[in-house]
Amino acid sequence: MAVEMEDRDAEQGLMNDDEEKPQQQPPQPASRGLHPLFYIASWIFFSNSTILFNKWLIDNRGFKYPATLTCWHLVFATIATQILARTTSLLDGRKNVKMTGRTYLRAIVPIGLLYSASLVCSNMVYLYLSVAFIQMLKSAAPVAVLLTGWAWGVESPSLKRFLNVLVIVAGVALASVGEINFSMIGFLYQLGGIVFEAMRLVMIQVLLSGDGQKMDPLVSLYYYAPVCALMNIFIAGAAEAPRFDPADLAKAGYLVLLLNAMVAFMLNVASVFLIGKTSSLVMTLTGILKNILLVIVSVIIWNTSITALQFLGYGVALAGLVYYSLGWEQIVNITTGFWTWLRAVWESPGTESRLPPAVRRGLFTGLAVIIIVVLVSGFMYGSGYGTTVTKLSS
Repeated sequence: MAVEMEDRDAEQGLMNDDEEKPQQQPPQPASRGLHPLFYIASWIFFSNSTILFNKWLIDNRGFKYPATLTCWHLVFATIATQILARTTSLLDGRKNVKMTGRTYLRAIVPIGLLYSASLVCSNMVYLYLSVAFIQMLKSAAPVAVLLTGWAWGVESPSLKRFLNVLVIVAGVALASVGEINFSMIGFLYQLGGIVFEAMRLVMIQVLLSGDGQKMDPLVSLYYYAPVCALMNIFIAGAAEAPRFDPADLAKAGYLVLLLNAMVAFMLNVASVFLIGKTSSLVMTLTGILKNILLVIVSVIIWNTSITALQFLGYGVALAGLVYYSLGWEQIVNITTGFWTWLRAVWESPGTESRLPPAVRRGLFTGLAVIIIVVLVSGFMYGSGYGTTVTKLSS
């Protein structure tokens, strides 16, 4: 890695020398990198596919062993990261991590245990709650991270952020009250998953960042996966081994389980590229969009019923989450920038764009009409206006 950096510095020096002699400088080919939208779409696809795939395996294929499924994901991730570390450069970031026996026992093991607990709880909840409602509850994750940070002394309490937290909590509470098929066990599992994940993130900030070390998601998985897999073997053995039926493996399908683990692993790879090719702001906005899309898609697939109160609660929580993640100034800047871009596209002459103005305006208008019709008809379908239960149906 150091040799590569020195080569790049040398090449940069040669390019600077060549700038003094432009007549001797050969023409440089245009760089052809992938558009950031590709990385955004990949992360959304693999993230939502992992969640929907897990739910489908548990509900539709009868593989009701969430701890075993999590264990299989981590065993696959352990093998895959070891292979990638020896055959690719995707895990070169681990060379910047000073991993000692003390650091491993002090940071990796406890953080890995929390990560394992978070994954188990996140998969267990699929036995009791719908994907749409799970995503609504996940809106409270920043609240748990903030409160844990306050308790740990990492964050300083402020009245403004506390009021923002109350808005998110109120929205999640409304969504929970409006849930038709509410399960207290499922709610507690999801709450446990959120709390464990919040503790893991704060511990990473305290222990690893304090040592000047940073890990991308794939490097983190390289270190955490073996610990989590070992932990989950004991959890799955104690909780699910007595009722485990080997016939359920064949029923779920060996190739299907392999594909499921591959999709879950690709999520981590997509996360690395998204972080590396975009910014934290883009990832925050992408995460919010991903959650909204997942709620809509999951409701369409499973015909989940959504009440008006639940829809209102999720809207309140989502608004609080956007404000918490971005802040008012950032929201205004993004809105202004988007409106300026949209207006420029709308009013630009046909000679400067690929489509004539009339066609462009027709597409925008048609898209807006389709979105409104789909939302209104989807939420009113099957129950009629004025009823308390609303359904989105494919």
